[in-house]
Amino acid sequence: MLDQIREDKLRKLRNFQEVGINPFPSGHFEKEDINIVVQDKVVGEKVRVAGRIVLMRVMGNIAFLHLQDESGRGQVVLNKKELEVFSTDKGAEVNYKFWTKNLDLGDFIGVEGERFDTQKGEPSVLAKKITLLSKSILPLPDKHKGLADEDERLRKRYLDIALNPELRELFKRRAKFWEAMRTFMKERGFFEVETPSLEVTTGGAEARPFKTYHNDFDMDVFMRISIGELWQKRLMSAGFEKTFEIGRAFRNEGSSPNHLQEFTNMEFYWAYADYKDGMKFVKELYRYIAREVYGTTKFETRGHQFDLADEWGEIDYVQEIINQTGVNILEADEQELKDKLAELKVKYDGDNKERLIDSLWKYCRQNVAGPAFLVNHPVLIAPLAKRKEDNPEQTEKFQVILGGAEVGNGYSELNDPIDQRERFEEQQKLLEAGDDEAMMPDWEFVEMLEHGMPPTCGFGVGERLFAFLENKTLREVTLFPLVKPKAKSSEELLEEK
Repeated sequence: MLDQIREDKLRKLRNFQEVGINPFPSGHFEKEDINIVVQDKVVGEKVRVAGRIVLMRVMGNIAFLHLQDESGRGQVVLNKKELEVFSTDKGAEVNYKFWTKNLDLGDFIGVEGERFDTQKGEPSVLAKKITLLSKSILPLPDKHKGLADEDERLRKRYLDIALNPELRELFKRRAKFWEAMRTFMKERGFFEVETPSLEVTTGGAEARPFKTYHNDFDMDVFMRISIGELWQKRLMSAGFEKTFEIGRAFRNEGSSPNHLQEFTNMEFYWAYADYKDGMKFVKELYRYIAREVYGTTKFETRGHQFDLADEWGEIDYVQEIINQTGVNILEADEQELKDKLAELKVKYDGDNKERLIDSLWKYCRQNVAGPAFLVNHPVLIAPLAKRKEDNPEQTEKFQVILGGAEVGNGYSELNDPIDQRERFEEQQKLLEAGDDEAMMPDWEFVEMLEHGMPPTCGFGVGERLFAFLENKTLREVTLFPLVKPKAKSSEELLEEK
């Protein structure tokens, strides 16, 4: 069926070529937005519109086309008496009948004409002249069924977006989300920076990195897993006091509704501030984004409802796990943690204490709607955070909890080089024991701390927040998420043989 449709479209393409019309012309077409034209122009006013044909009905000497561009969809009317008739360089006459027989759904055309209303009063464009801008060879999916298969929707995202105006609006909101974040940071004196995406050691998070090779330097390098955390801290030492970066991070880990291997994050660093300053600032940031992008602070996501305008409570990391599971993670050994995870039927990766505690917390967090700050993390799971002075076993770390998930992470940055060296040594032991998500030590970073870095608050948040506010998965809010190559059909495999 598809082959037959394609062959019919190719036949029509050849018809254009035979009369001397290029089905894929170069050049400029000055256009107006069709949705705005049909809504705002007065009857009789001259217009120029262009877009994709998404509906076509030929009724004798009149044809009705629905033309779609970025602004929306509008109706174009072809009238045999009104449409220009012209002769091509090859001496062929191009008239109403030629256009209606050879245009297809999916074709891009330009239309010069005038604004008018149909007999039923529908705002439209009366075509005087048509220009073929691009001929389609494959059909659009069924307008009612669309692309039913999720993998096919993501693989052919261009069709999914073309058929789904709500999806186009989602990605406009995504752009507005990052614009609002950037505006908020700059208006408060933060300086936007760019830091390396290729690193000798990955710093700033615990994650399995992507590894690649630098031909000129003849060495292995890694794609960054954070948005320049250790680099931005170097800038604090250099004398900058407020920096931020919005960029892509890469983590060679599994996929889930809340995780992708490539994603956009923002990180800021603020000298002479601590985690309490950071919590106040982040609360303002989230509320600002919500109001700017959505005009509300109330959301429902993942089975939870929350209002960012509410008071944000503080949840104690250790106590919350005790409340939900009865386990004191500071006193429990690895076997006790494994037994509890088995009892709760929680799957986990790795069997060191850090991984086991993290798995237990992830079980607990799904029951917290938020908005809330998770605080008092043990030192073991926060290798870059400053210790609390009143309890050295805990850190000045905070995480934003919304809809049962962590949607933002910050802390008072560790600037004690001796303590940092010891923690990196612990991470090195984890790496050597086979934990490929442990943090790679960066000894040059420790050297920087020995030169001195002011007390600093750092924080990171990304498109997971946008996904939660939209109540969608990360893949759904990513323009072109990575998909596996399409499997070859049995016929194609036979042909290769």
